[in-house]
Amino acid sequence: MRVMVTGSTGQLGYDTSAYLRAQGAAILAADRKELDLTDAESVKAYVDAYRPDAVIHCAAYTAVDAAETERTACELVNASATRTLAEICGKLGIKLVYISTDYVFDGSGTEPHETDETPAPLNVYGRTKLAGEEAVRELCPKHFIVRTSWVFGAHGNSFVKTILRLAETKDEIKVVDDQIGSPTYTKDLAPLLGKMIKTCKYGTYHATNEGVCSFCEFAREIVKEAGKDLTVLPTTTEEYGAKADRPRNSRLSKKSLDEAGFDRLPPWKDALHRFLEETQATA
Repeated sequence: MRVMVTGSTGQLGYDTSAYLRAQGAAILAADRKELDLTDAESVKAYVDAYRPDAVIHCAAYTAVDAAETERTACELVNASATRTLAEICGKLGIKLVYISTDYVFDGSGTEPHETDETPAPLNVYGRTKLAGEEAVRELCPKHFIVRTSWVFGAHGNSFVKTILRLAETKDEIKVVDDQIGSPTYTKDLAPLLGKMIKTCKYGTYHATNEGVCSFCEFAREIVKEAGKDLTVLPTTTEEYGAKADRPRNSRLSKKSLDEAGFDRLPPWKDALHRFLEETQATA
């Protein structure tokens, strides 16, 4: 199987490429050095030349706060580039996996968001990712839209790495305790994406590691598991004062995975433990 992976040097793209290679797939690793996703003609020529069986679109503009002022750059990557990929994949009959986000929801309530719930993003990042979803549904019948949240992995920046870095220079930090969601380890998400593209079970899915926590609880678990001496104090979203609004409730229902017969991801605490074991062993 020939699979094109965009954002192949990022957290999810790297682990997805590695997983697929281990399964015997031929990977077209389309990172920024090889392919400018914002150049529609280049993207069309690239996909048309290589004709992959599937495209896993991991590349994204993910700087949530910066997107509030860098709207055009965010739209180019998350919306326009995704539309281009969806159009060419649709025309050529190529399967397309689009990685989306919990930020397409406004975070109201306390129940897990269902896949068919009406999106209502609070920020530019969420709106551009939703625009990408809409383009994929419109232009590419053979699609998998996979919404995930709070992603961490060995390659690239993440909340986990930020907390570990702060633990080296700080004695005490404040972390928001009123945003609830699920951390997601890229090494656990990658196999699910690889299994999806071998099927024709197209549609929208939610995929995160099992269990929920606040960012404050997540940070405390990181500190505990890593054996760091850092006090993590709770604060509110308002007190923290980030530029972009964020959903308070990022719980995502996994009913779609269950109904399609896909396995859920392991618990997030187990995922964090494995991540720290693997990264500290190679540090």
